Amino acid sequence: MPLKYKYTTKQEIPADQQAFYVERDGAWLLDADGVVSQSKLDEFRQNNITLTNQLKKFDGIDPDAVRQLADEKRKLEEAAQIKAGEVDKVIEARVKAARAEWDKTHGVVVAERDALTGRLTAIQIDQAVVNEATKRGLRPTALTDITARARQTFKLVNGVPQAFDGDVPRYGKDGTFPMTLAEWVDALVSDAPHLFEANAGSGAAGSGGGAAGSASARASRNPYRKETFNLTEQMKLQKSDPALAARLKAAA
Repeated sequence: MPLKYKYTTKQEIPADQQAFYVERDGAWLLDADGVVSQSKLDEFRQNNITLTNQLKKFDGIDPDAVRQLADEKRKLEEAAQIKAGEVDKVIEARVKAARAEWDKTHGVVVAERDALTGRLTAIQIDQAVVNEATKRGLRPTALTDITARARQTFKLVNGVPQAFDGDVPRYGKDGTFPMTLAEWVDALVSDAPHLFEANAGSGAAGSGGGAAGSASARASRNPYRKETFNLTEQMKLQKSDPALAARLKAAA
């Protein structure tokens, strides 16, 4: 007796065959590769028949000959219109056809341009944020996370990444100029320290030197946190970088 493909309930399956069936989509189906239901086969067969019948309508038709006939028909119609003094209609039809072709081509070009622009924007923002974050000890496992955050915040403006809150530009700590990637990463060191190595700082491998490296080092060992509390560091930070001190204090 051949195995049946589908049962509605498990109770319907013969006891000696139950091991060959699995429950799927509210029914019990035969667990075998390449097996489909009869209804699905019938659907495929009917679709093939329909497509075959549609293709038969074009048997013996040469597409190039059809286009040539259409072009000759258009020329005859234009000649008749010109003879009847309807030159304006001929010009209008030609302009309409040319515009339709241009719109079609233009749409494809615009779509390709937008796709390329999107990819270029993502690449530039990714490279810029990874470069800045690496100076501050970015963990290798955090690349996907930090680039996703950056793409939600930054857009290219005149070829330069600029931070936004929605459509509103986000300004830096001076409140005058747009926030830079360096400032954004410095804030992220405090807001999302799990993205960075715990010992990242001015003396750690891979960290940036100068003010940026020093700021990121202080941020990675927040002197306001209970586990890294340091009153001396707090006083130094409040004097050298009040804005960073305020962010670290709030994050603690």
